[in-house]
Amino acid sequence: MSNKSIGEVISSLRKEKGMTQSDLAEKMNVTDKAVSKWERNLSCPDVNSIPKLAEILGTTVEELLNAQGKKENNKINEIINIALIGIGLAMGICIMVTSILKQIDMNSAITMLGIGMTSFGIYLLKNKDSK
Repeated sequence: MSNKSIGEVISSLRKEKGMTQSDLAEKMNVTDKAVSKWERNLSCPDVNSIPKLAEILGTTVEELLNAQGKKENNKINEIINIALIGIGLAMGICIMVTSILKQIDMNSAITMLGIGMTSFGIYLLKNKDSK
């Protein structure tokens, strides 16, 4: 379950129990549309209903919440990766444009180049284990 979203966890545990979305909805006192939205990650179960959901699905509250947390961490990591690449590219573009316009001195260019290279380096180090 470690790389699954909360919706994927709910869906797989529900199926393991041989329940339909309607069966789970009835036990949770919600509509089958609500269960469908949970499983498609369009919404999440109410915080107060998580313990009951965990009990019905035969899992722990921690496992359900960890699934959601990992999904959110993946989004945060994607944003950080985009920012690191963006900083590197922005520094490179800025150096090129300002040098063409002869509006940059050597010290500033080297500083900006260092910032850009450091951003790329952090990105590569951060993602070396994921490949």
